[in-house]
Amino acid sequence: MRIVEKVIWGVIGAGNVCEVKSVPGMYKTPFSEVKMVMRRNAEKAADFARRHGIPNSTTDADVIFNDSDINIIYVGTPPDTHCEYTLRAAAAGKAVYVEKPMANNADECKKMIDACMRAEVPLFVAYYRRALPGFNRLGELIHSGKIGEVRFVEIEMWRAPRSYDLNTDGNWRVFPEISGGGHFHDLASHQLDYLDSLFGLVTQAKGIGVNQAGLYPADDLVAGTFVFENGVCGSGMWCFTADKSSEKETITILGSKGHLHFNTFGSPLEIHITTSEGSELIEIEHPDHIQQPLIQTVVNELRGIGTCPSTGITAARTTGVMEKITSRIELTVR
Repeated sequence: MRIVEKVIWGVIGAGNVCEVKSVPGMYKTPFSEVKMVMRRNAEKAADFARRHGIPNSTTDADVIFNDSDINIIYVGTPPDTHCEYTLRAAAAGKAVYVEKPMANNADECKKMIDACMRAEVPLFVAYYRRALPGFNRLGELIHSGKIGEVRFVEIEMWRAPRSYDLNTDGNWRVFPEISGGGHFHDLASHQLDYLDSLFGLVTQAKGIGVNQAGLYPADDLVAGTFVFENGVCGSGMWCFTADKSSEKETITILGSKGHLHFNTFGSPLEIHITTSEGSELIEIEHPDHIQQPLIQTVVNELRGIGTCPSTGITAARTTGVMEKITSRIELTVR
């Protein structure tokens, strides 16, 4: 890997995630700047660049790949194009920071990893909870033995359909050919990747994915079980057609001396701890630009002064687990 003095980004795709979560974190991090943004709509690309103080915009990704100043590509497009753009970036000798989920399937993940290894460029994936201070604090609590030896993990995510689920025009997340799955792939990927960071590789996983409500093509209910390499067992239930009154989003971790539960999404992060000594609530606000702590680790690694905890290899594991859990079955009407 080539060490650089300054990290210069080329951004491919400039949708909602880029507005607050990611791109501002790139130009607000020391020794890091954004030189160019690409979007298929020229007017929208120029508007994004103007509002964020980015000097150049384009509708042609090749302009970014061929720019000799740019040394890392941010792929902020839907998952069906992640593999293509990563392979092109690697061929151009540029590092890659790709949005999650990493790709549409495990085979594409492998192609991306292999291409970057051959080109000797690093591949990072935007599973930013691996670097968020709040989630790092949560990991410290678990590994310190606060709740004893971890036995079991349970993920519960029950959500009512959103307006964009009822009118799917433009909602690419519910079309598997674009997103790799549905809301499960978009949201559960964060949860499963964070658990991977805590407990390591998942060695066994199975489950089912079904479409019960028929609002869109993707699965709207997924149930799964999994086992980590350290022996911790887990299960998850994700339903995206619940009633508003039933909404719930929590991960519970059971230990030999107590348990804790927390929310993956939203701010603040609320960590509820219960042991024989009593109950405790820890609240930690997330930064305004939620990807910035992870982006800082990317910048550090490219400058040769640290490592990023979210790589193509770790992210591919999460994609593989989701594939095993969502063994699709078709419901039959009797």
